Order: sequence, then C-alpha cells, then structure tokens
Amino acid sequence: MRLIFVRHGEPNYDKDCLTANGRQQAERTAERLRSEPISAVYASPMGRTVETASFTAELHGLEVQKLDFMHEIDWGGIRDADGSKTDVPYGGHPWTLGYKLLTENPELVGSPESWREHPYFRDNRCMAYYDRIAGEIDAFLAGFGLHRKNGLYECRKPCDDTVALFAHGGSGAVLFSHVLHLPFPFVLTTLPYGVCSVSVFQFETKAGGMVIPRLELFNDMAHLGEVRAEKLRFEK
Repeated sequence: MRLIFVRHGEPNYDKDCLTANGRQQAERTAERLRSEPISAVYASPMGRTVETASFTAELHGLEVQKLDFMHEIDWGGIRDADGSKTDVPYGGHPWTLGYKLLTENPELVGSPESWREHPYFRDNRCMAYYDRIAGEIDAFLAGFGLHRKNGLYECRKPCDDTVALFAHGGSGAVLFSHVLHLPFPFVLTTLPYGVCSVSVFQFETKAGGMVIPRLELFNDMAHLGEVRAEKLRFEK
C-alpha cells in the first residue's frame, strides 16, 4: 500500500482558496501524479486543499473524499472551564516552539514522547489536534488492513492500493510524526516541505506480518518548475 501525501498549493489564506500561481502548481502536481495508479483521492475539507486535490481527482476520474480530521491544526494557550487561559510563548506557534524546545532542552532530543510533557506543548491546544489526527489516521489506515501496534502496523489484510491525501503543513506534520513514530518537534524543525510537494509513504504488506512504514519520497517539488514558491513556509 502506498500513501501519496501532497501539501496544498500556494494559498490565499484570507479566502481559503488557491492563488493563480497555486492553481498552476496544482495542475502541475496532477500531471506529476498522472502515471500513479491512484484509486482514491482524499483531502482536508478546507477550500485551498480541496481545490488542490480536485485537479488530480479529475485527471483520474475520481471524486475528492473529504477527511475532516486532516483540517489544519490550531495552536495557542488552553482556556479552562472557568475562563482562565494558560499561555505559551509566541502565541503557541508549534514550529517556533519546536525549535525552542530542542535547543533549550538537549536532553529531549531523540526522546520519542517526553516532548509531550513540556509546557510548550502540554499547555498548547495544538495537542488536541495532534491526538485527534493520530487516532483518526490509524483508523484510516486500518481500512486498508494496517492496524497500529507498538508504534508500527500489523498487516491483517494484504493491500496494494495507492491513494493520495492532500492536506496542510501542520496536519501533515502530525501525520509524519505519528506514522513514522518521530517526535513532533523533530518533524517540525527538520522536515519542512513546500506547497504542492509530493511525499510517498510505503507500507509493504504481508498478512500477519508487522509493517514498518517507509518514506519512499519526501518533498519532491521538481514538477513545479518556475511556478515553485520562492521558499518553504507553513500556515500563518
């Protein structure tokens, strides 16, 4: 089974749609994926992502299936039931805090779970999004016979489908972190990927066996040519 992950094209965030350049990027991404045996196209429900996915779906004669849990993440302090709010630095922006956490706390580098207990993330509402996406992506993969077990996946049904998933910088980072069992701050700081970049997860399945997901391709943007964005950036 192969999961092709694509970040949406250059966006107009205010209108939640693609810019003219973003539409060209989406068209070129569809051409890039033309030869892939894609059996289903999934996307976050947000406008810029559905619009990006629509070009690939049309080329393959498919409908865009919306996955609400891949909606872009939010971040910042948590508001308690009594109205009080727990603040975190820099508005809780995960990418900034990922860098601060790893550089200020070298003992956490390479630690798979301890980052969750640091106030930067423990007291950040992005964690509610992280936990939901992690749980829902496991349920999604279970539909292809892959069941989460001890940080890996147990194959209960062989599957050779190739599916495409279009989402965001933040929700995608959660997917990379959870599926590859990598600390979230590590993914945020060391695995940046651009708009309309193509990454591919491969799950070599054999009934009854354990599957270690492999990152077959990461951040491929060669297909964008002159419409490639000038630099990598994530949501505001």
